[in-house]
Amino acid sequence: MAKRPFVLSSADAAMPSRTLIEQTYAALRSDIVEGVLEPGRKLPIEHLRVQYGVGAGTLREAITRLVSDALVTAEGQRGFRVAPIAIEDLEDLTRLRVHIEIEALRQSIRHGGERWRTGLCASYEALSALEQPIDPAHRRQWEVLNIRFHEALLAGQESPWTRKVLRLLSRHGERYRRYAMGLPGSVRDVHVEHTAIFESALAGHEARAALALEAHIRATPDLLARALRSGQLTLPASGETVPAQAA
Repeated sequence: MAKRPFVLSSADAAMPSRTLIEQTYAALRSDIVEGVLEPGRKLPIEHLRVQYGVGAGTLREAITRLVSDALVTAEGQRGFRVAPIAIEDLEDLTRLRVHIEIEALRQSIRHGGERWRTGLCASYEALSALEQPIDPAHRRQWEVLNIRFHEALLAGQESPWTRKVLRLLSRHGERYRRYAMGLPGSVRDVHVEHTAIFESALAGHEARAALALEAHIRATPDLLARALRSGQLTLPASGETVPAQAA
């Protein structure tokens, strides 16, 4: 991997700036989500500080934040390692996301006003422009717009903690979505799914929007589970495929 273009001044060397820590944290998080830093990989401070062009203190603070995000695991005196991925983990975070996000959507539909509707329309239009169909070359840009659309759906509810928890779950979901989007022969139409959620929410059809959102959230783990059972996919760090089920 090419060295990160961070410039460390003498002041930074003495005391890492919050901006530099934020930049390092964002770069590491992106590389974990994108699989550049593979699941289960050890994160040696001395090697990574050169690779990312920052001091050891800056790197440790950034990695500590990633431990809080559960994207990195701490191994006591042995250092840090990228958190592994497994279908069981995806199913667990999917259950939690369904539980929280659907209730947040219901609250958003009930209490969202004109500002919510305007923001939702704008985010849907921006997302639609990139997913008919999704170009793999634009996947990272699509991920940003996808997150904004889901956040706009829930912007009518007032709980900051709900938004924080769902943002964390979304980051973990990105680690799995990139495998689902890379599966050959997938016939899933994500734009149709988003349209169903958007139109139902905008029309105030709470139950219909909730059902469409739940189906949408569950689609990725269902797709990956089928690919694992068929042997079409093996997730890194597990090296296991799900045994084929009897018909």
